[in-house]
Amino acid sequence: MFYTFMSRVVAPILRALFRPRVEGVENVPLYGPLIVASNHLSFIDSFIIPLVLPRPVTYIAKADYFEGKGLKGWFVRWFLTTLGHVPIKRGAQRAAMGALEQAADVLDNSGAFAIYPEGTRSLDGRLYRGRTGVGWLVLASGARVLPVALEGTEKVQPIGAGMPRFLGPRPTVRIGPPIDFSHYRDLPPAKARRAITDEIVETIQKMSGQEYAGTYNERADSR
Repeated sequence: MFYTFMSRVVAPILRALFRPRVEGVENVPLYGPLIVASNHLSFIDSFIIPLVLPRPVTYIAKADYFEGKGLKGWFVRWFLTTLGHVPIKRGAQRAAMGALEQAADVLDNSGAFAIYPEGTRSLDGRLYRGRTGVGWLVLASGARVLPVALEGTEKVQPIGAGMPRFLGPRPTVRIGPPIDFSHYRDLPPAKARRAITDEIVETIQKMSGQEYAGTYNERADSR
């Protein structure tokens, strides 16, 4: 019921405020397990992508967003929980694996799960090396990967900005064809995870045109 309300009432309003340009929406499979893998430039990325995809999407979200105080904290926690977002404590390997296992459950039920292979937002606009959690998820679920490239979301809500700029710069969302990685299953697991992750990031880089940093993003971002 909540998703129906969001998709029919709230989403059209937000689309009118953000005015995203969308390329390749015809590439989105409407049914079946799907991993949505995207670059990450702004806090609002997790809102922009669900606005333009024609099916529900679940995200991993920082545990901090679920731990706010007061009325605002309660609303954010309720909002994210209702959307099916999965909390993850940054830097806690066991918590990270638990979140990925919950993601696998979403995919086992033919849902769509979105993940940022870089792990955190880019502060300088470059695309960073992917962490292999997305490769683990591909191998565990057998789901196809939908590559998504975002452009301009960091101008809509820059790092550190408390609110987005409505009716401001228009972000672009580019959606590529789904990728099947079943041919990697014969490789040793660690090698397969790395190869899958690198191919996903390379695909996103070609779509986004970002400079590739070649290293992990170790910087702590702040809203």
